[in-house]
Amino acid sequence: MILNQLGIVCALGDHGEQVWQRACNGESPGMHTCDLSVADSPNLIAGHVDDACLPALAELPKHHATRNNQLAAAALAQLMPSIERCKAKFGADRVGVIIGTSTSGIREGEAAIRHYDATQALPENFHYSMQEMTAPADFIAEHAGVHGPCYSISIACSSSARALISAQALLAAQQVDAVIVGGVDSLCRLTLNGFHALESTAAARTLPFSQQRDGINIGEAAALFIATREPLDATLPQVSLSGFGHSSDAYHMTAPEPQGRGAQDAMQQALRRAQLSPAEISYVNLHGTGTPLNDAMEAQAVTACGLATTPASATKALTGHTLGAAGAVEAALCWLALQQNDGRLPLHVYDGVYDPELPQLQLVTKASKVAVRHCLSNSFAFGGNNVSLIFSLAAAMETAHASIS
Repeated sequence: MILNQLGIVCALGDHGEQVWQRACNGESPGMHTCDLSVADSPNLIAGHVDDACLPALAELPKHHATRNNQLAAAALAQLMPSIERCKAKFGADRVGVIIGTSTSGIREGEAAIRHYDATQALPENFHYSMQEMTAPADFIAEHAGVHGPCYSISIACSSSARALISAQALLAAQQVDAVIVGGVDSLCRLTLNGFHALESTAAARTLPFSQQRDGINIGEAAALFIATREPLDATLPQVSLSGFGHSSDAYHMTAPEPQGRGAQDAMQQALRRAQLSPAEISYVNLHGTGTPLNDAMEAQAVTACGLATTPASATKALTGHTLGAAGAVEAALCWLALQQNDGRLPLHVYDGVYDPELPQLQLVTKASKVAVRHCLSNSFAFGGNNVSLIFSLAAAMETAHASIS
């Protein structure tokens, strides 16, 4: 499956080039104090998308007027010329939509409940369908004018990583010729208060893999790709989803299996499908939430898979943990590393005090030059959902498979 083009908005910026430059410089202007109230913690840091890059709610159809769809619309606008090409080439009914999300329009539902408590009536601009998990996919399909299979996936923080696997399956089954695929999630009180109640939110900026790590920063984002079997433009670098793996811990609703056996399984599946050895992976985008249990599990799993010396970074320190959108956002950073091919990698931003009780990983803490050919991205979620994806330059895959044969 070829990932032809990226549309993205997140705390790092409002288009791919800006996101890439800031990720490689370790700069994230969108990481600041959240303006949504959280019980007992008024100064939580979160990853925000700049309102200036979003369409006004009034520009959206009434039943689609949500923050989530503002984010989706901003990312989708970056893809529209290519989407129109796909519609002309394949037909609108051969273009599908698969979106990962976990919040959908809950933010608007929260506002509607507050209005109801005050007035005993729901606001006129509220429609229940805003909160349905299919809402972002339905909006994108309607906004883009495509009529192929359309659905959302909601398995917490691995949702949009799993959406990419589903897009691969849909294309392989010849059900569609193109898929608009990715993820979107917006900040809302439910997730902020929920993670705070679980004692999972950081007191300040998140510090993944630090001895002082104490939790996550929530974020919001949208990241979308156009996926096809064959490239839309053969003159551009071709990035493919070359391998993937998914597993379930069956261990605990919110805590990871301590040894990371499910995470290992997902990574090993991805390596096998891509027909790559651990030594051939150029970069690992770590799930890296900054919570004590998740970072400990992932460090063990990455080491067990032979990837401890591979350059790696946990970019949630730059974007916030964007929940259902996280898999797509981090896939986007891998895609940009391969597309830009300038030898740089997203920086790992933390206090520099690596936890000595964890297996040592090769964190990218300063600018360096790396030949990037294959990138692995991890997404682990509540419910024990584990997804690992490998993205490759097409030319690199040809070389790897030639060496095998």
